[in-house]
Amino acid sequence: MSSTTPPTTSLNTAALVWKIDLHLVPVLCVLYLMAFLDRVNISNAALYGLQTDLHLSSLQYNTALVIFFVPYILAEIPSNILLKRLNPNVWLSLCMALFGLTSLCQGLVKGYGGLLATRFFLGLFEAGMFPGCFYLLAMWYRREESMKRYTFFFCSTTLAGAFGGLLASAIGQMDGVRGWRGWRWVFVIEGAATIAIAAVLFFLIPNFPETAKFLTPEEREVVRARLAEDVGESQYEDAEDDDAESDTKGLKSNSRRRKIRDVLSVFKDYKIFLGGFMYFGLIVPAYGYAYFAPTIIKNLGYTSIQAQLHSVPPWATAFFFAMLTAALSDRLQHRWLFSVFTALLALAGFAILIAVHGNVHAEYAALFLITCGAYTSMPLLVCWFNTNLAGHLRRSVGSAWQVGFGNIGGIIASYSFPSSDGPRYTRGYSISLAFVCLSILSSTAYCIGITMENRRRDRIQREEREGSVEKGEKGSMGSERRQRGEGDLDVAYRYLR
Repeated sequence: MSSTTPPTTSLNTAALVWKIDLHLVPVLCVLYLMAFLDRVNISNAALYGLQTDLHLSSLQYNTALVIFFVPYILAEIPSNILLKRLNPNVWLSLCMALFGLTSLCQGLVKGYGGLLATRFFLGLFEAGMFPGCFYLLAMWYRREESMKRYTFFFCSTTLAGAFGGLLASAIGQMDGVRGWRGWRWVFVIEGAATIAIAAVLFFLIPNFPETAKFLTPEEREVVRARLAEDVGESQYEDAEDDDAESDTKGLKSNSRRRKIRDVLSVFKDYKIFLGGFMYFGLIVPAYGYAYFAPTIIKNLGYTSIQAQLHSVPPWATAFFFAMLTAALSDRLQHRWLFSVFTALLALAGFAILIAVHGNVHAEYAALFLITCGAYTSMPLLVCWFNTNLAGHLRRSVGSAWQVGFGNIGGIIASYSFPSSDGPRYTRGYSISLAFVCLSILSSTAYCIGITMENRRRDRIQREEREGSVEKGEKGSMGSERRQRGEGDLDVAYRYLR
């Protein structure tokens, strides 16, 4: 689709998009980098005596990983609804400060119960970060220009993995300072840094386009026109309806009930469930790697510090590979082939780890395939699914559902690599390989589904143009379009494959 501005304005579109990039992408990247860092730094802490000091069995350690996902999964959709109500800068910065504080408290726990409590609240406060940021990104960019931004944001996770390894190797040198073990310093320092950054981001995180203060009124109108051309006017309809309803006190209870029905109606679309499964399939290998990579690398024969440092190159390589793939995907305006190809790289990496033993170089190379494959395919799938949805409601609910349901895979990943399976971890690698296959099958089914739907809509519009639809049937079809025709449910809308 064309990305030209309406002829009534003299604004430079490229300059406007660049302005949006500068105000939106960097702050969201910093936000999610710190969220992911605070989530997975427990894997770094485990190498510095966490399990020994707290007297944790392998099962108890895995349970501490799992309990994070219980509130994380359940709070995704409510968090996105609150994001819309409270504005992104308020809600996201508040959540960031709270999970930073929780991470800091994680460094002060005295036993297993304290670790479980802090991990639970960490999951609760982090629940809105990922779907909220993807929801916000989807409301700013056209589909053909979104993949590079989504991937750059998502690759905050790979940067967090690389940065976390470097930071943990440095913090590990503080072992014994003030009588504290190194693992406590990992949590306290990174948690305190998160709180400080959250205070700054409160003033930097932009809101939705219709209320963003860094845009002039003319620029807001241009942004609206560009996005309406891409996904239709429903991009903003939900926001306007909310404002109108909030002004009518007598309709508040009815509005609340209608909103619940509207949320549930999103799940009448089978494509919503496919979106959840294709992300779910990659969460298992992604979290399996994120939580256990330092331990896996240490089992190759490295010391704790060496393992932290050797965890950095796979993450760094994944960042550049993902950005290159995203640029090609945007240029060709295609998603499915890129998502399948990169998922196959992850599959190959796990196959090597299952088949090869004793060859340190081959096993270490397999880790590069896993990170490049999984952490490139994941943003492709999330961006593809989210930007194919249109309107505040469908995007907020759909993005939260995909991430929330997908993160059930984090529970599976947490129990897939028990220490008793080391150093080969055949069970964990096999489970990860199977879930990569699930993701490939789900994304293929989604591609087939939207291709068939696009063809059906082409046929309907062609018949309308050719006048082959009888008058009564045409009237009925028009009524259906008015009832169902919001954003991506409109027969004029075409899904990007």
